[in-house]
Amino acid sequence: MPRDVFRRRDTGSLAPTLSGRIGRFLRPDWARADTARRVTAGLLALLALVMLIRDGRGETGEPVVVAARDLTPGHVLAAEDVRTVDRARTEVPGAAVQDQEAAVGRTVSSPVRSGEILTDVRLLGPRLAEAAVGSSDARVVPVRLSDSGLAELIREGDRVDVLTVGRARDVDASQPTVATVLASGATVVLVASEHPSAGRRDPVVMLALPAPAASAVAAASLTDAITVTLH
Repeated sequence: MPRDVFRRRDTGSLAPTLSGRIGRFLRPDWARADTARRVTAGLLALLALVMLIRDGRGETGEPVVVAARDLTPGHVLAAEDVRTVDRARTEVPGAAVQDQEAAVGRTVSSPVRSGEILTDVRLLGPRLAEAAVGSSDARVVPVRLSDSGLAELIREGDRVDVLTVGRARDVDASQPTVATVLASGATVVLVASEHPSAGRRDPVVMLALPAPAASAVAAASLTDAITVTLH
């Protein structure tokens, strides 16, 4: 009888209970956890190495033209004004200038800080007119203002209306002068600095306009006084 009891007790101990199974599940397997940590650390190190190599390639693979010193609007770029450097691809803006020789001789359209990457909208050209007007059919037209003091109030990026002032035709000379709006919403892309040696002190303003309006303004500027009003 005692032997049967002992046998039943021994057999029962081999069958795991519910609490025993839960305890075994919750008990950590230290060897397996240590291996998992080592594998994870290795994968993270490999990922960091891949990112480092990728960033290194980006920094040396994208040559761009930058300003060698501070530049002012209206300045014509010379060879000593620009230099070529390598920048990471993530730092290079769209339409960045990458040919240093092509940049020389271009006119700066807005202030540029030393080390700043030159782009197409920083230089006078078709892309600047397109960006200013928002249309591929855009032109930049120079306008010589009749009021020299007005140019001191205008800055690059201002929106203006272009007017011509003259006496009404087909009426007598006693009639007052009348203003005709030649173009509305023109964008100022450059206010040219005065050059006393040029013999004329009337300031020149470069305006971006759609092609038809630019042609009308250019034609009127040959014979009539031109002024602008600011928005």
